[in-house]
Amino acid sequence: MASSIQHLLFSSLLLFFLSLSVTAQQSFRPKALVLPVSKDAATLQYVTQIKQRTPLISINLVLHLGGKILWVDCDQNYISSTYRPARCGSALCSLGEANGCGNCFSGPRPGCNNNTCGVSPDNPITNTATGGELATDIVSVNSTNGSNPGRAVTVPKFLFSCAPTFLLLGLANGVVGIAGLGRTRAALPSQFSASFSFHRKFAICLASRNGVIFFGDSPYNFLPNIQITSLTYTPLFINPVSTASTSTPGEPSAEYFIGVTSIRINDKKVTLNDSLLTIDSQGNGGTKISTVNPYTVLESSIFSAVTEAFISEAAEMNISRVGSVAPFEVCFSRRNVVSTRLGYRVPSISLVLQNENVVWRIFGANSIVQVSDDVLCLGLINGGLNPRTSIVIGGYQLEDNLVQFDLATSRLGFSSLLFGRQTTCSNFNFTSIA
Repeated sequence: MASSIQHLLFSSLLLFFLSLSVTAQQSFRPKALVLPVSKDAATLQYVTQIKQRTPLISINLVLHLGGKILWVDCDQNYISSTYRPARCGSALCSLGEANGCGNCFSGPRPGCNNNTCGVSPDNPITNTATGGELATDIVSVNSTNGSNPGRAVTVPKFLFSCAPTFLLLGLANGVVGIAGLGRTRAALPSQFSASFSFHRKFAICLASRNGVIFFGDSPYNFLPNIQITSLTYTPLFINPVSTASTSTPGEPSAEYFIGVTSIRINDKKVTLNDSLLTIDSQGNGGTKISTVNPYTVLESSIFSAVTEAFISEAAEMNISRVGSVAPFEVCFSRRNVVSTRLGYRVPSISLVLQNENVVWRIFGANSIVQVSDDVLCLGLINGGLNPRTSIVIGGYQLEDNLVQFDLATSRLGFSSLLFGRQTTCSNFNFTSIA
């Protein structure tokens, strides 16, 4: 209990000083921030860009929805006059949930200083983690009015972790780290909200080309003059056991879980082992949302039941099955498949949430991957037996859906496919400055 109070006190003091630091340097206080997102064709990872350091430089980062913190490679060309390591016992160590404190004798340099606390930055692609020095430096991003990027604003002491170069293995070419958006006080959403005193809320809108992330109380405006206002809401759940590559005992997961209660294909309920849909005491099961999994991954029995039902319904629509094309097990001939405004006309997949009236419906644009001129595949991956999480909703199924994460109220809002509203996630107007 005393430890929890001390943690809260340290966090409150840090957020207070962060706010004072921002106020001293800029009178303009944005209501929202915006970041661009692009999709790397080689890895299918989603990449964003921020400015960091003094002098400011643009750095590319892989988006990790469940990442606990921003981490960057400090071994290669990290040069900044405003880099400051987090000293042992400081409030910064508490906020970053540091797991150790020590010295580094080959420094001093960014990532290697004496009397500093460390964390464990991790790479979710390779499931690798290592030790990293906790530090602060300037970060600059654009504000937004919801329609366009506005003036740049800075956080003078943005908390992040250094990491060695080898942790970049498997990440998209040209990136220098990972932008963590997870449920921690050190992740981007919480640091931005603390710095600028807006709600702990952010929204992602991914696309096959260029998408967008909003932080704070922004309206969501897309060309041609379309505002996304009505969302469907469902509770966010906390997995009490960490799902990261490395963690400390008792640490909850930083990832975002929702409560899928059943799955329907063409509005017909699929028979599933319901126990797989809930999170057990060991942190296994349930449904999470991921930006590092390119496609939705289903536990083996769920995969079999869903794909069998999909194949059956497709046959009723005269859609013929063909051979598998890796990594997909279920593929179809394009013949007899009609294109519509919502993608290919195939059986719909419905994720039923807290009740039968709250449904995340997945249409052809998010369920079908065209792998050749003649072949379409169902964009679901067999996750095998006993995976840590039973359903992982991957990036392809998120594309062109605006998904809002409200950390303060612990709920998720989603728009469903924006094609139905005559816009896409690529239609945020980054070309004009507010």
